[in-house]
Amino acid sequence: MDNLASDPAALLRWYVDSGVDETIGDQPVDRYNIVAKAAPAPTVERAAQPVIAERPAPAPIAFPAGDAGATHLAQAAQTVEELKAAVEAFDGCGLKQFASRTVFADGNPKARIMFIGEAPGGDEDRQGLPFVGVSGKLLDRMLASIGLTRAENAYITNIVFWRPPGNRAPNDEEIAACLPFVMRHIELVDPAVLVCVGGLSAKTLLAKAQGITKLRGQWFEYATPGLSRPVPTTALFHPAYLLRSPQQKRYAWRDLLAIRQKLNGSAPV
Repeated sequence: MDNLASDPAALLRWYVDSGVDETIGDQPVDRYNIVAKAAPAPTVERAAQPVIAERPAPAPIAFPAGDAGATHLAQAAQTVEELKAAVEAFDGCGLKQFASRTVFADGNPKARIMFIGEAPGGDEDRQGLPFVGVSGKLLDRMLASIGLTRAENAYITNIVFWRPPGNRAPNDEEIAACLPFVMRHIELVDPAVLVCVGGLSAKTLLAKAQGITKLRGQWFEYATPGLSRPVPTTALFHPAYLLRSPQQKRYAWRDLLAIRQKLNGSAPV
C-alpha cells in the first residue's frame, strides 16, 4: 500500500481493480447526521377555467352552386320525359364520363309516392334503372309489404344519375350538378309523399347535417317554388345498409308503416 501511495497512477489502477468507479469528494460524509431538508413545494399556477359555450346546432349542409346551365335545362322541362332527355344530354357532371348508362328513374311517374335514393351501383349502371341489384330486390319487398309496386303506385330515382367509380359516394360537386334536375323531377312528379332512401339523400333534400339514424322516423316538409304545397317527407334506411345491419329492419318496418299511414291520409295512390 505504501508503494501505491507513492505512485498515484498505480493507486488509481488499484481502485479501479477494486471496483471503485466514482469519486465523491475529498472529505468523508456521515450521512446519518444529515437532516434532510424538505424541498419547497412547487408553486402551481391555477389554470384558468375554460369557458364552456353552448354547443351550436349543426349547420345544414350547403352544397356548391350548381351549373347555371343545369338549372336552365331543368326548369325548361315541362314533363318527366323532357326532363329525362335533358339529363341524358347533360355533360356537366363528371360522373357521366365513367358511367355506362344514365340511370334516370323507374316506376310510375304518376304515383303519389316518390322514393329518392343515393347513387346507381354496378347493376344499375348496366341496366339503366335504379335499385335493380340485391338491395333493389329488398326495396321491392319493402314496398310490397305496404302495398306498393313500381309498376302501379311507386316511383323511384336517385340523387345522382350516374354511377360513381368504385361505387364510392358522390361528392358535393357531383351532387350539386345533378340537384337542379332532382328538384325539377320532384316538381314534375308532384308526389303526395316523398321518401329519402339513405342518409345522403336525406341530408341533401332536407338540408340537415344529422345522419340517417337521427332523421329516420321523423316527418319534414319539402318545398320549392315549383311546388304548389309542401310535400310531407321522411327518411328510410337504405336497403344496402339493412343487408349489412339486419337488426335495423325492425325500425325500417316501423317507418314503412308510418309511410303507409301518411299515404292513407293523403291523396289516393
